[in-house]
Amino acid sequence: MVKSSAESVAHRLESRFRERHLERLKQLARIPSVSFDGFPASEVRKSADAVAVMMKESGLENVKLLEIPGAHPYVYGERLKAKGAPTLLLYAHHDVQPAGQLDLWKTPPFEPTLAQGPGGERLYGRGTADDKAGVIVHLSAIESWLEVAGELPVNVKVVIEGEEEVGSSHLTEFLKTYRSLLDADVLVLTDTANFDCGVPALTTALRGLVAVEVEVRALTKSVHSGMWGGPVPDPVLALSKMLGSLVDADGKIAVPGVREQIKPLSEAEIEDMKKIPWDEAAFREACGMVPGATLWREGPNPMGQLWRFPSLTVTAIQASSRASAPNVINASAWAKVTIRLAPDLDPKKVTDQLVAHLKAQTPWGLEVDFKTDWGNGPWSIDPRGPAFDAATAALTKGYGREPLKIGCGGSIPFVAPFAEALGGAPALLIGVEDPHTNAHGENESLLVSDLLKSCLSQVHLFEEIAHRVKV
Repeated sequence: MVKSSAESVAHRLESRFRERHLERLKQLARIPSVSFDGFPASEVRKSADAVAVMMKESGLENVKLLEIPGAHPYVYGERLKAKGAPTLLLYAHHDVQPAGQLDLWKTPPFEPTLAQGPGGERLYGRGTADDKAGVIVHLSAIESWLEVAGELPVNVKVVIEGEEEVGSSHLTEFLKTYRSLLDADVLVLTDTANFDCGVPALTTALRGLVAVEVEVRALTKSVHSGMWGGPVPDPVLALSKMLGSLVDADGKIAVPGVREQIKPLSEAEIEDMKKIPWDEAAFREACGMVPGATLWREGPNPMGQLWRFPSLTVTAIQASSRASAPNVINASAWAKVTIRLAPDLDPKKVTDQLVAHLKAQTPWGLEVDFKTDWGNGPWSIDPRGPAFDAATAALTKGYGREPLKIGCGGSIPFVAPFAEALGGAPALLIGVEDPHTNAHGENESLLVSDLLKSCLSQVHLFEEIAHRVKV
């Protein structure tokens, strides 16, 4: 029986925030749970075990690792004692990206460190924001409610994924295997970003993602560039010409058929985008653009562009070693190309169009091979109804200002399949990242004050959902 209001619970959480919840985040962030191939899978399992311990300590029951052959473990826990109340499925992930270039980190990536930064005090370290903070947001609210009120005002099921950063490749099998555990009325994901430091947001759209690896081969072996250069075509130049054909002079995707699938902006969309506060100098500073770089533009402002239009990126390219570049014609050249998918774009169709274009652009009769991954499609939701009203009220109480409703340029493969599996249950996407977080890059960080505000918002969300969502 719940005996206390969210205000009392929030006060309890805030009084123990640094010594309990921030310290727990540091504990998780010290574990290098990189889920990519070539990194120790044992560290991801160690992270899962640590999350399971924290779940039990926070008062969750039926805590266990959910295993799928070949996949890093998910962690599950539940508390289902609020008879007649809504059930929330709370999601985060405990795996992280590789550290990247160690020499670019100001502090060791897996030694979470407090330091002053944009917006105030920040916690630096890989996974501090993406997404081990999401684990803490859920568990801090659950634990605080139980400490103060004796029980939660809602039922909760918590799923912490272990392979989100590698595209949730086993998600379909996971859903088939554990579907019986997952019934819920509302899905809450803490893996997105705020609009700015101290400015909360509800994310209502995500771009999808496809990837193509392309390898161009001219030779069966690398050869001396002096002895053979001239008559022998260079595969690196060939690949460069192919990659250069993928966008036009303004940076827009030039792959035939892709842009033709995108619906033009409506007048209503244009007006909504114009309402989004945007400052070019701050935008450039946040992403680290060099002063002379041209800002590619499409639509009223780049913020709307990030979730309404697709983008193409060459995420990796390789031919020879930068550290030791011999004077040779390389036998082959390789690159990985990704496209972030805006609404209306079908992942498989776009992948096929990208491959067809690269084949057509391959010069000089060279051999070309592809490896494709048509990952996940875009997702969006109409942010109306009692669950969204509850989230708006909760974030307003936690942050002291009403949240913006925004899109996100990134992808979360978990969202669409889970929302579909739950019969179209409303999905609330919230998070603690900000424009200075640099998730996936060096010096990833979390604004400490926003972590606290997000935890407090989660406390209020439980109560708001209990009052507003009928089951």
